[in-house]
Amino acid sequence: MWPRPQKNYPAEMAGELNKSFSFGALEMNFMKVLLSFLVIIFGSLIFVGSAFPHEKKLVGLIERVKIYPGNLVIHAKFDTGARHSSLHATNITRFKRKGEKWIRFDVSNRAGEKVTLERKVERVVGIKRKKGESRKRMVVRLGICLGDLYKEVEVNLEDRRKFAHVMLIGRSFMLGDIHVDPSTSYTTEPTCREISHR
Repeated sequence: MWPRPQKNYPAEMAGELNKSFSFGALEMNFMKVLLSFLVIIFGSLIFVGSAFPHEKKLVGLIERVKIYPGNLVIHAKFDTGARHSSLHATNITRFKRKGEKWIRFDVSNRAGEKVTLERKVERVVGIKRKKGESRKRMVVRLGICLGDLYKEVEVNLEDRRKFAHVMLIGRSFMLGDIHVDPSTSYTTEPTCREISHR
């Protein structure tokens, strides 16, 4: 077998090859550093997002809210001691729709505006009074708009004629989004876009 001929590159060509290899190695190192930098930045953004959740809305003890359906603006009191919200309802009529329990009721505000709503009964709860007597309340789902925040929550229907405000908003609406400052009121107005309900 004949020996393989050795390639002897001219000195200038060898220098160019060394420069090419050096440049390739430098480019490779730069890409590694850039990739590491991007990984660190992305990881930092994830950490910051998890460590600092979205800022909660600070509201007063009494606020104007809008309920849906009906698009009716009413005055509501925020109560961190109440688990669920409650609403003053009148002219309550029970009926069935497609075999399910529904309820028809009226809601009015201070301006004398009134809406008649029809909602499916989600459940019936028993509420104990201070004197020991128990009353049943029907629970429906309603949309509530506070400022630009909109949520659908369960609301107890009750007789609130003895109270100054037709609605009491509890923790189920506030959870994760709202702080209440009891020293102030009427800090915001409902600005949610009109929402259509069935």
